[in-house]
Amino acid sequence: METATLASGCFWCTEAVFHELRGIVKVESGYSGGKIANPSYDQVCGGMTGHTETVQVTFDPKQISYKEVLEVFFTTHDPTTLNRQGADVGTQYRSAIFYHNNGQKEVAEEVIAHFNGAKIWKKPIVTEVAQFKAFYKAEDYHQRYFERNPNAPYCQVVIEPKIAKLRQHYWEKLKKA
Repeated sequence: METATLASGCFWCTEAVFHELRGIVKVESGYSGGKIANPSYDQVCGGMTGHTETVQVTFDPKQISYKEVLEVFFTTHDPTTLNRQGADVGTQYRSAIFYHNNGQKEVAEEVIAHFNGAKIWKKPIVTEVAQFKAFYKAEDYHQRYFERNPNAPYCQVVIEPKIAKLRQHYWEKLKKA
């Protein structure tokens, strides 16, 4: 098994996307990239810890490659907006890849160069690529949030369209294809 640590705005959205994919063994919401140990949600939301809402994805590379994980990551959020995703604003909502080894760093840089070269977006990708240091699991009520609250307004308005986009573009990679 391998691990990818990714931030693309609200972790509820990112977690819901990755739970859908074949080869994904585990997804946990949490915090990375900051300067204090074991931050709380309130501390991270305050924007003073340096952490971003993050998911840690455990995957089977025989079923889905790290490159494929990153392709899904980039196409299910806007990696061109600095410190924001939609209405969520602040460094805690930045786009980031926390690589676990030099191979992951190289793949991340290659995928970014490919997407920038293909001009998928009008603006260049601003996703931070940084060495993984720590992941702090978020409080239990954040785990599998979309699965447990599918009818909540945020889930309907923000998460469901991301899931629909994922299903449209990556149906062959879904657990329930």
